[in-house]
Amino acid sequence: MKFAYKFSNLLGSVYRKGNVLFTPDGNSVISPVGNRISIFDLRNNKSETLPIETQMNITCMALSPDGYTLIVVNESGEALLCSLISKSILHSYHFHRPIHQIKFSPDGKKFAVTREDKIMLFHAPGKTREFNPFVLQRTFYGAYDETVCIDWTTDSRVLCVGSKDMNTRVYGAQHFKNLVVYSMGGHRDAIVGSFFEANSLDLYSISQCGHLCVYECDTDLDGLIPYKPTRTDEQEDNKDKKLSKTDENTEGKILYKRLAKHSFKDCRPEGSSYPRVTSVDYHKSTHILVTGFLDGSFFLHEMPDFNLIHSLNISEQSIASVRFNNTGDWIALACSGLGQLLVWEWQSETYVLKQQGHFNNMTCLAYSPDGQHLVTGGDDAKVKVWNTSSGFCFVTFNEHLGGVTGVIFTQNGQVVLTSSLDGTVRAFDLNRYRNFRTFTSPRPVQFSCITVDNSGDIVCAGGLDVFEIFVWSMQTGRLLEVLAGHEGPVSSLSFSPKQSLLASGSWDKSVKLWDVFENKGAKENMIVNSDVLAVVFRPDGEEIAVSTLDAQITFWNAQNVVQTGSLEGRHDLGYSRKEIDKITAKKSSFGKAFNTICYSADGKCLLAAGQSKNVCIYSIQDQILMKKFEISCNMSFDGMEEFLDKKKMTEWGSLSLVDQGEGDEQGQSLSLPGVKKGDMSSRHWKPEVRVSCIRFSPTGRSWAATTTEGMLIYSLDQNLVFDPYDLEIEITPVNVRKKLFEKEYSTALILSFRLNESNLIQEVLESIPYSDIDVISENLPEIYVDKLLNYLASGIESSAHIQFYLKWTNKLLMCHGPKLKQRSQKIMTTLRSMQKNITRKYDDIGKLCDHNRYSMDYIIALSKSKRKHTQDADDSESESEASRSDDECVGEVLKEVGDASSEDENFMSNFMDTE
Repeated sequence: MKFAYKFSNLLGSVYRKGNVLFTPDGNSVISPVGNRISIFDLRNNKSETLPIETQMNITCMALSPDGYTLIVVNESGEALLCSLISKSILHSYHFHRPIHQIKFSPDGKKFAVTREDKIMLFHAPGKTREFNPFVLQRTFYGAYDETVCIDWTTDSRVLCVGSKDMNTRVYGAQHFKNLVVYSMGGHRDAIVGSFFEANSLDLYSISQCGHLCVYECDTDLDGLIPYKPTRTDEQEDNKDKKLSKTDENTEGKILYKRLAKHSFKDCRPEGSSYPRVTSVDYHKSTHILVTGFLDGSFFLHEMPDFNLIHSLNISEQSIASVRFNNTGDWIALACSGLGQLLVWEWQSETYVLKQQGHFNNMTCLAYSPDGQHLVTGGDDAKVKVWNTSSGFCFVTFNEHLGGVTGVIFTQNGQVVLTSSLDGTVRAFDLNRYRNFRTFTSPRPVQFSCITVDNSGDIVCAGGLDVFEIFVWSMQTGRLLEVLAGHEGPVSSLSFSPKQSLLASGSWDKSVKLWDVFENKGAKENMIVNSDVLAVVFRPDGEEIAVSTLDAQITFWNAQNVVQTGSLEGRHDLGYSRKEIDKITAKKSSFGKAFNTICYSADGKCLLAAGQSKNVCIYSIQDQILMKKFEISCNMSFDGMEEFLDKKKMTEWGSLSLVDQGEGDEQGQSLSLPGVKKGDMSSRHWKPEVRVSCIRFSPTGRSWAATTTEGMLIYSLDQNLVFDPYDLEIEITPVNVRKKLFEKEYSTALILSFRLNESNLIQEVLESIPYSDIDVISENLPEIYVDKLLNYLASGIESSAHIQFYLKWTNKLLMCHGPKLKQRSQKIMTTLRSMQKNITRKYDDIGKLCDHNRYSMDYIIALSKSKRKHTQDADDSESESEASRSDDECVGEVLKEVGDASSEDENFMSNFMDTE
């Protein structure tokens, strides 16, 4: 159970490629992030990444109308049927070809798939009882190039398909006498989107060159005649004769007429460059069309008159996907070049969601002391702060001009310190969200690492090109000292948690210990066998772990500087081979090592990771590997396989060594430096899987790693684990409730913890009267105190009974404080988790109270002003009528504002009485 960490969330990356979707209620956005799926709950301000992975990056998704099942397709054409209820994979199906779009019918009984120049129509899974969920019903032909887009009529009987052959075709999902297939041209470029009108066969088609055609059908949906085969047709054995007989009668066939042809170029100012259309969506009930372009702009038009509503630019990169929610109020816009996801409310012109990951690789991360926040730095010179509970980034700092190499929180959690290759160390205030201090060196230096002491007064940073350590004062911002002695770049710094001891590791194969307050020279010098990559102190400050270039981790006693142990981790990293490597995976592993290491919260284990897909957890006492986590199975990354794929080997060598140009969709687009828009020299590459930084949460419940695909968070999942304690046969939920009914609250609470069901514990705990908390807390056995504190720590986060839970917490800590202090190391995780959740509740309620206080002050001031105006205007009125009470004035103001509910009036009267 100690190492039962499971994938919890993916931060730092909100979108990669593919189409975004809204849930049927319109409150959540489903976004593909590499080979994973993230769901952003816009109402509750939460984000969640499903524990589902595909073998390659996801290119398209389709959600059933009931919102229960999701079909995702990756780059190789593998489709996964996923359940959003159980969050698991139900079935897999391989199309063996890339899929551009997949879409369910409005009634949820069928779904259509674009595969090469064909349209495949399947029965929707779950609607009928069959062993194979993917049952092919029909296949439509006729296109001369790849099909790219699909749309259904509202009755799910007809679908239209756009193709790269510049034509839009209408197919009947069932046999009709007057509709077999209808093809419409009129475009000069590939079709991007085609859409039916609501309850009609009229449709719109949009091409990449920016032309929109409006087609009108002479037949309604009710005018489609189902085909009923005659008896003579049933007796015919020749298939060609059947087709000839059905084609003989051409009378009564539906006909389309092009009413108008519009161009998006007319909506742009004269002389401006005209980009290509990349994505489009149409909301049928509101008749609003949204169109995304290659330059990051998007248009909103009212159809069918093509009236321009909005013309905005949100990015400098291409908009890869746009999507309306069910009401048509919100529009989701995704940009793959910047990893950007926006939800925009077009009527009020406000952002509902605005998230963007790091443009380049994330290089470093750090937890706040309470575990509530995470800060990350990347090669894009940005520093982002994330909320671990919601999964959202709430502030981004852009002050750095070069790649960020190190981030760290001060002990109070209010300041973030960062080091960068631009030659500055910056301090950011998380209360005012500003850069309040900038530390520089006398000469330009590229800083490679950073650390701060426990008091937050001393800031140290190591140089990459001058081999020195710079020490500043946080209070004054002045440079105090320059520590010289290393003969190579300083790779890592770490302050001791207990004393003023600084450890520095360098590429000169040495680790030096400095006393920054007393001696100017190095206090101790530890020589290792290879270049030092990472140095870290144990949480108690008694031990130092050093990772070197030869894939070894050595442990040293911090007091007498004696080596106490070592780990050989070369084979634990795993073997992997890049596509362009000309040596074997076993040979290439000699150049890999642990680039980042971190102690667990209790100091008994060590996490280590590097240029590999594996994260290793070692037991320090036993010096063995306890568990290995594989962070990704995404084959779109380089360095995932041990052996090269034989299918990619030719007589001239590997196909990966051949430049396949811009048409290759296997890698990411890489633009030339300095080019922001319209780069025609982009080339493709496959990112290599690696872990750049790993950190353990102070609460001990989770750890985070910055990887190629984002920041992965692994945590202990308690909800799905049944772990009874001292269970007996007579301990049942019925007996627990019986004791509760008999008002034996202490016994019922103990029995519920022995059964260890969360719902039952909550029922018993919240049924205990408020007045009995003191007595039960004092007489509770010691072993159940720890269990109750652990439950309260998690319950405070989600419960609405804040005072009730805080009363329990306060009484337990007051009654059992001395005994808890003796075993503080065992329950440190629980106490940190409790502190994190209480702090979060305190901040949330504090903001709400501040907002209410300002609102009350405004209402009272407005009421007094109105009363004074009334007294001046009505001198002839009686004194009793002129001197109305504050309650009446406040009530009138609330009534004018529209908030004069009964609860507000009662609250206001109570407030005025207290005044």
